[in-house]
Amino acid sequence: MRKTTLNWLLAGGLLLGALLPAVAAPEEESMNKRFQFEKQLTRTARLGYLLSVPKEYAQDTQKEWPLILFLHGAGERGTNLSVVSVHGPPRLVKEKRELPFIIVSPQCPTGERWDGEALIALLDEVERHYRVDKTRVYLTGLSMGGFGSWSLAAQHPERFAAVAPICGGGDVIDVLLTSRARAASIKTLGIWAFHGAKDPVVPLAESQRMVDAFKKAGCPEVEFTVYPEADHDSWTETYNNPKLFEWFLKHQRAK
Repeated sequence: MRKTTLNWLLAGGLLLGALLPAVAAPEEESMNKRFQFEKQLTRTARLGYLLSVPKEYAQDTQKEWPLILFLHGAGERGTNLSVVSVHGPPRLVKEKRELPFIIVSPQCPTGERWDGEALIALLDEVERHYRVDKTRVYLTGLSMGGFGSWSLAAQHPERFAAVAPICGGGDVIDVLLTSRARAASIKTLGIWAFHGAKDPVVPLAESQRMVDAFKKAGCPEVEFTVYPEADHDSWTETYNNPKLFEWFLKHQRAK
């Protein structure tokens, strides 16, 4: 009787072991297993934009022209392109101010923020179809466009000779942990930032953080203009100042 009972116990134990999952050894539980994920990702970028060329553009079919990429603020997002010209360089064009630049002013879709990948694709497209001096491409933007300008300058410094972000900010990690090639381009980039001291929307400290980050990254020319009495609108005075555009033209990237 004892032998039969023992046999049943042994058989039950074997059956139970077959039903339960195997218990991994302690060292197997803590082991990191290696995997690799690979999948091709594609997406479509769609941006409406305004474009203007200098009055003399058609007269000399061989001449290449400097270009300004302008990024508007959050209030001009949408599908109505006419609102893009309420501020900045496109407004100056609408007011018949003559500027010696090709000016590209994209419109950010409703509910979105500036997408650096889409902006660089747009810049590539314009450079293919217009006579752009690729050594004199400039970037500027206000508010949300100021954030976009800081970000694009950090991610693609090799594409621009000079950048003028207005009442913006950004992520300093994009500057301080950039690649070696981009770090070298940052060291040849001209930056002139602007902000109102009394800005209730984007604190002055946001621009200061980015100014400090680019200086720490070795950017040799980082100017910062603070308007003591200005609130969020620090762009009207900036874009009405001819010295900004003169400053742009002083900067050129090596071919």
